[in-house]
Amino acid sequence: MMAGVELTDAVRARRMTRAFLPDPIDAAVVDDLLDLARRAPSAGNSQGWGFLVLEGADTSRYWDVTLPVERRASFPWPRLLDAPVLVVVVADPDAYVARYAEADKARTGLGTSAARWPVPYWHVDAAMAAMTLLLGATDRGLGALFFGLFEATDAVKEAFAVPAAMAPVGTIALGHPAPDQRPSGSVARGRRPRDEIVHRGRWGRGSG
Repeated sequence: MMAGVELTDAVRARRMTRAFLPDPIDAAVVDDLLDLARRAPSAGNSQGWGFLVLEGADTSRYWDVTLPVERRASFPWPRLLDAPVLVVVVADPDAYVARYAEADKARTGLGTSAARWPVPYWHVDAAMAAMTLLLGATDRGLGALFFGLFEATDAVKEAFAVPAAMAPVGTIALGHPAPDQRPSGSVARGRRPRDEIVHRGRWGRGSG
């Protein structure tokens, strides 16, 4: 178990955990991780995110909504359901429109409607908050998995009274990792080499 690792170590050590022990997480640790997540950067300091924290019976309700019992026999990651804490990361487009309608941002024209935004920064910023939470979990020696809601998005919103205007971007499972992790088959793809990703001066010119 790692604790207090350096940032570089946390980035390199972070992995998506798909099998959890059912042991609870101390409430203060969960609060500390959420406090870290809310310190992520956001456009105009809009901070247009929210975290729906589910524990105990609420996690069971979440799985009943998103993964009905009749589908669980074929689910490849059954011990994901043992995670004691689920955090649904939610973005609020209206917070960005309202922020950019304020005097210091009004000149951008982005304060008129969400449709004016060429990039939906509420999703970008919510993703950065989620990544901060994932790294914080690694730093605390916990396992974490970010996964999408996809077709269950509306059902989750209804089940947990998430306002209609809010946009869930995914869920983070948190808990103590089981010792025998089975990685996703996607791991076999490996990481792309730096020269394929970094372009200096113009696209197509590698990092050298």
